Amino acid sequence: MRQVTDATFETDVEKGSGFILVDFWAEWCGPCRQIGPVLEELDAELGDKITITKINIDENPTTPTRLGVRGIPTLMLFKDGQVVSTKIGALPKSQLQKWLESNI
Repeated sequence: MRQVTDATFETDVEKGSGFILVDFWAEWCGPCRQIGPVLEELDAELGDKITITKINIDENPTTPTRLGVRGIPTLMLFKDGQVVSTKIGALPKSQLQKWLESNI
């Protein structure tokens, strides 16, 4: 899984092509740590269809503020630089996978 920052977000995500999932998270967030391993598994399973990235909101406050992220974990799915779907909160792997597969 790739880490993105305020400095790289535009290039890596908004100017990226294909499907890119961004996980907005923080070190202190329990549910964020809970879905981390699930996202790792999905990255391994769906890696040819989607790029999964993470952005730490404490270290990179500009991007989540600009995109209106209010709670974490927030997962935003981008396609060719545009947000196509958003999920807030930790979900079980089966639900996350179903959500991703229905959008890609």
